[in-house]
Amino acid sequence: MSFLASSYIRFLKQAKTPSLGAVRQMSAAHDQDGWKMWKKIFFFVAFPIIVIGNVNAFVMVDGTEMDPPAYVPYDHLRIRTKGFPWGDGNHSLIHNGHTNSLPDGFEHKE
Repeated sequence: MSFLASSYIRFLKQAKTPSLGAVRQMSAAHDQDGWKMWKKIFFFVAFPIIVIGNVNAFVMVDGTEMDPPAYVPYDHLRIRTKGFPWGDGNHSLIHNGHTNSLPDGFEHKE
């Protein structure tokens, strides 16, 4: 523990030196051809990652991923003691017939 305290004190003493600011200022220089490196990184790293991500998301889609799970009529879910004040009273305001089930099951059985 004393080693940690002594190394911290040495760090604080070093941070007070005026030469530290000069080193930081010199390290901020940029290469004139730095844009070439970033262009290469974009075309050889970022662009392939973007393309692979899109292929994974939109081409290799499994059609059964979006099928709703089997309906199980649990007693403690979808309790309607009073109807909603819009529509037929059985659908919520943001109801989606594909993902939200009603008390008697899903709307569309395909």
